[in-house]
Parts: sequence; structure tokens; C-alpha cells
Amino acid sequence: MSAEQKLIAIEEISEANAPAIYVAGGLQQFIDLVKGEIEGEVPDLTTRKGRERIASLAAKVSKSKTAVEKPGRDYLRRLKEMPKVVEAELREFVTKMDALRDEVRQPLTDWQAAEDARVDKHNSMIRHIEDCGLGLIGGQPQPFVLLFRELEEKIIVDEKFEEFEAEAHRAKATALVKLQASFDEHQKREAEQAELARLRRAEEERAEQDRIRAAQEAAVEAERQRVAQQQQAEREAAARREQELLDQAAAQEREAENQRLQLKLQAEQAERARVQAEADRVAAEQRMEQERQAAARRQEEAAEQARQEERRRADAAAAEILRQQEARERDKAHRASINRAALEAFVAGGMTEECAKQAITLIAQRKIPNIAITY
Repeated sequence: MSAEQKLIAIEEISEANAPAIYVAGGLQQFIDLVKGEIEGEVPDLTTRKGRERIASLAAKVSKSKTAVEKPGRDYLRRLKEMPKVVEAELREFVTKMDALRDEVRQPLTDWQAAEDARVDKHNSMIRHIEDCGLGLIGGQPQPFVLLFRELEEKIIVDEKFEEFEAEAHRAKATALVKLQASFDEHQKREAEQAELARLRRAEEERAEQDRIRAAQEAAVEAERQRVAQQQQAEREAAARREQELLDQAAAQEREAENQRLQLKLQAEQAERARVQAEADRVAAEQRMEQERQAAARRQEEAAEQARQEERRRADAAAAEILRQQEARERDKAHRASINRAALEAFVAGGMTEECAKQAITLIAQRKIPNIAITY
């Protein structure tokens, strides 16, 4: 191909053939073309014609450069606009596809929301049952009568709990056992406190009676001593009057003798009172010790009886829980066997295993009218 033909090819660069030209190394052919046109020239700078030839060759190179550069710049501007167009198109495509995906998934989303609400309702009811076993309703402590009525009358565990029925039965049984244990412990504490209060009252009454009896005895003794002293004083006055004519020394001796007798009598009376008080104190301590021992024996007997009752209740509750658990395991294995047989029949009939599982689940949950699995 001649140089003239290549220059025409440069001028014919267009939007259609630009992607094939403006690639890595794609413009080297035009550089080689221009070089080929000017490398054979030997300009003569000594003449005007020679100098004009040099200027003409430089202008030709410039023209070739512009002929290649201008379409390339236009092509580059189009390439820069292209990402914006692609981005807008992709954005619209993604938005529409997301909306289509959400529209297709909406039935499953609605079903999942309803399923989550159903499970949350059952879990909330089971937590309410467990709270009753802890002595709470609505997070607040409640009387035992209200708690027992809530568990035994208001909370009925049946098929409305669906697949949570076994767990609800287990929670209710556990709650009743815990609540009964708490009630028994409460009754035991109240009985112990009542017995202690009764013993304190009895002791206080005995102490009050002892105080009243001692006060009465002291008053009687004081009155007796006052009367005795009064009588003695009267005798002494009479004696003094009768002995006024006797010798002063004899009168003084008799007076001294009378005083000694009075002191001796008072000492004897005081000793008798002390002995009696000591005897009363010992008798009172013996009575208190006997009553304390009797109360301790009664308390130990009551505690042992309560322990025996608690042990029997715990054994019965554990046996019932074990029986229910074994029944649930047998029922679970029985249901699994029937479901497995149904799954194998569906698969043998041409369904995929995933579709067969979904069908069995829907039938077991009674969501397919007029169709049921007999267990």
C-alpha cells in the first residue's frame, strides 16, 4: 500500500472504525506512515525552496496528527459518557429486579412473619407458666392462691399449643412442683413463727404470773410484819407502862431481850422467804426446760414429717415427668416413622425430597384442607 493511500485511510477514520483503531499500539501504524513519507526527504537549507519544503513537511506531520487525534478525542468523550449511561441502566435494572424479587418472595415473607408471631406467642405463654412457678405474674410477686388458680384453672395446656404442647406440659408440671414446694416452705415458716410466738407469749405470761405472785406474797409478808411489829410495839408499850415502877436496869435488859428476839424472828422470816424464792425459781426453770424440750421435739417431728412429705412429692413429680418424657419420645419416634414413610412415598411418586418435606410439613400442620396424616 502506498503512502498516499495510507493518508486517505487516516482521513477516513470514523466513529464506526474507531474502536478497532484506538487500542494499545493501534496508532503506531500512522506514526510509521508519516515517518515513511518524510524520511526520504533531504531538505536544502541553503535555498528558499528547501526551507519551504521543511516547513511543508512539518505542516503535513501536524495535519496527520490532527487527522488522527480529533476522531480519537471524540471517541474518548463518548467512552467517558458511556459509564454514566451504563450506571443509569444498571441502577434501573437492579431496582426493577429487586422489586420483582420482593414481589415473588412476599407470600413467604408474610408466612414467616405469621410463623414468628405464632412461635413468639407460644414462647411467651410458656415463660408466663414458668414465672408462675417462680411466684410471679406479670413480673410481680402474687399470693399462692392466685398462682395456683392461674396454673390449674386459667392455663389449659392442649392442642392449641401445637408443637409446643409437650414443652408447655413440662413447664406447667415443673411450675406446679416449684410452686407447691414454695407454698410448703412458706407454710412451714409460718408454723414455726407461730410456735415461737406462742412460746414467747406463754413465757411472758408465766413471768407475769410469777411477778404478780411474788408481789402478792411480798405484800402479804409486809402486812404480816407490819401487824406483828404493831402488836409487838403495843406489847412493848404495855410492858413499859407495867414496868415503869420496876428497876430501870431490869427494864432496859428486858427491852434488849425483846429487840434480840425481834431481830431473830425477822432473820428467820427472811431465811424462810429466801428458801421459798429459791424453790420457786428452780421450779420455774425446770418447767421452762421441760417446755423447751417438748417444743424442740415437736419441731423436729414436724420437720421430719415435712421432709418425708417433700421427698414423696418430689419422687412422684420426678416419676411423672419421666413418664411424660418417655411418652413424648415414643410419640416423636412414631410420628417420625410415619412422616418418613410418607416422604419415601412422595419421592417414589416423583416429587423431589425438598417438595416432599414441605408437603408433609404443611399436612402435619393442618394447612392443607381435607388432608391429614394419621398417627
